[in-house]
Amino acid sequence: MPHLLVVDDDQDILTLLTSFLRKHQYRVSTAEDGEAMFALLEAQPVDLVILDIMLRNEDGFSLCQRLRTTSRLPVIMLSAMADHTDRVVGLEIGADDYLTKPFDQRELLARVKAVLRRTVDPVTPSSPSTRPVLCFGGWQLDVARRELRSSENALVMLSGGEFDLLLSFAEHPQRVLTRDQLMDMARGPDHAAFDRSIDVQVSRLRHKLETDPKNPSLIRTVRNGGYMFATTVRRA
Repeated sequence: MPHLLVVDDDQDILTLLTSFLRKHQYRVSTAEDGEAMFALLEAQPVDLVILDIMLRNEDGFSLCQRLRTTSRLPVIMLSAMADHTDRVVGLEIGADDYLTKPFDQRELLARVKAVLRRTVDPVTPSSPSTRPVLCFGGWQLDVARRELRSSENALVMLSGGEFDLLLSFAEHPQRVLTRDQLMDMARGPDHAAFDRSIDVQVSRLRHKLETDPKNPSLIRTVRNGGYMFATTVRRA
């Protein structure tokens, strides 16, 4: 039973979401601020965080940013602000999805399922053929463990969305991929995200992979086309 942590300082919303998600076979814990959130994360394993932006003391943006320094735990951000900028900021700091209040609980449920499908490690045999490691430009992308390591074997933290996008690139090297194709491969054809989110995640990947993110050599922009993973990929 997946364990969800809902972080919101509105008690009515906490009660409503807890009841709804438990009816759909999720284990649910709640927190009203960052201090309670991190205390619970240290005390027990959590599969996904549903994080409101407008919190007392420390807002959801700051909490997500702090979480990303140590964890790839998937995060869905909630906000009463419909501003396009807030959505972009949320994705830039590492959120896996973003939902604007008020929202249909069924849409939240669908997004929770989609994010968990993308980020929870599947139980797979230990055979190398079913646990490929993709190698490119000195980097190693472990598909089963969902880990990226540098040539010095240092672990690089990726959000769930960043990992899925990088995997899409690595599985289709030397090909021009449109934003729509990348969205379908990384998030599924029914995902209700917007075009700009791919650009944001590409920018974040470049800062983690490229020696000079402003002049990328791995993930190249193809004018009026999309992006191309301009390197050779081999399976280890």
